[in-house]
Amino acid sequence: MKLEARVHERNLVKWAADKPEVVVFSADLTNSTEIGLFKETYPDRFYSFGMTEQNMMSAAGGMAREGFTPFVHTFAVFMYRRALDQIEMSIAYPNLKVRIFGFLPGITTPGGASHQAINDIGILRTVPNMTILETGDATEVESVLDVAQSIDGPVYIRQLRGQIPRLFKEPMRFGKSRVLSKGSDITLITSGIMTEEALKATAVLRENGVSIEHLHISTHKPFGDDSILDAIEKTKYGVISMENHTIIGGLGSSISELMAENGIAKRLIRIGLKDTYAHGGSKEYLMKYYGLNAMNLVKAVEILTGQKLNIKEEDLVEPQIDEIEQFIKSEDL
Repeated sequence: MKLEARVHERNLVKWAADKPEVVVFSADLTNSTEIGLFKETYPDRFYSFGMTEQNMMSAAGGMAREGFTPFVHTFAVFMYRRALDQIEMSIAYPNLKVRIFGFLPGITTPGGASHQAINDIGILRTVPNMTILETGDATEVESVLDVAQSIDGPVYIRQLRGQIPRLFKEPMRFGKSRVLSKGSDITLITSGIMTEEALKATAVLRENGVSIEHLHISTHKPFGDDSILDAIEKTKYGVISMENHTIIGGLGSSISELMAENGIAKRLIRIGLKDTYAHGGSKEYLMKYYGLNAMNLVKAVEILTGQKLNIKEEDLVEPQIDEIEQFIKSEDL
């Protein structure tokens, strides 16, 4: 699969060209969050705060009150851990238009527990007025800017960086899931990097007779697109969630709340970090070590269906973009 480099950096400069109200903030991680080109192109709209995330959030609230739209950039873990009070009191409480880009979500960094944002969704979705989005490929990294800018209030974006795949042709739509395959045996709901990982197994699972309805989620809050509820209600064996996050408070918890509130008595298996911090290592190593991978999806399907599928790791395949787009277009997503 083709990977594209530094998509956000190039796209942000182009997108912001006719939006003078957009200003970009950095917390001493300018190149690491792909805003170096913005700094060079629009130096009068770029502000470097150094390693003072709390001050940066307060300043973002102040500039938003004056009619600017701050795009705040740093690693996700430094956002919600260090500056939660400022996010709540200076931005969320007054419901200001600040866009918070959190990079290196979950276990996408080898930096270990100090750099891994494993519970950011769980914490920030409890913050009133906060919208939460997550990108899963290059197309969503590009289109999330329009989605975020359409929201009259604060937005937190789990952002991808570096070499990322392009899985989708259609842009992200606020509050709408992508239907990647249709089926009735299992409902599979994935977000972020877990969608690409899940796609390594879904085609093989279908070849083995398992009918899967696969939904990709990019809006974590507000949560509850009708297509999610419809898929869960009709599924035969149960639901599987996959998230680059602890299973407590994130996508799996949102799904379980939705099921409980609508009286749906189906089994839910949540794939994600199991109430633990992660140690350092490559993304691929950590995903396998902590069970956030395609083979763990196969095991979950076996548990729900009661079938032994005999699928091995070498049977997994790279995601097929054309196949994905077939279902996206049919659902007008």
